[in-house]
Amino acid sequence: MNLLIQIGLIELAIAALLGWAVVIRSEKPEWIQRIGIVQPHRILQVHLDYIMMGLIAIAVGVVLPDFPESAAWLLAFGTFVNPLLFVPLAFSKTAESNFLYRAISIVSFLAISVALVWAAVLGPGF
Repeated sequence: MNLLIQIGLIELAIAALLGWAVVIRSEKPEWIQRIGIVQPHRILQVHLDYIMMGLIAIAVGVVLPDFPESAAWLLAFGTFVNPLLFVPLAFSKTAESNFLYRAISIVSFLAISVALVWAAVLGPGF
């Protein structure tokens, strides 16, 4: 099976499991507070972002089955890491100002940007 399709399916599975965390956030907010989450809406953001990133990975894998491996790894990295960027924000309102957080964000966004532009250039119809 194509790497991007596999990654996308894993990301959709993660999103499905995170759906339970979204339910817990609504039904048992005290559990969320107990583990130190200060911005519970970030859980929903992780859940939704993994759905979107999984669908992006699957779409590129289906449309471009011969997508270069280096570009596929860039896209896989970006689609996996981007949703995780909401996790530190769930636990800290100041995480965005952390240098390491910002560096990882930039690398992840660059990976997705380069890979998707690469896909657009190689895409059908060009």
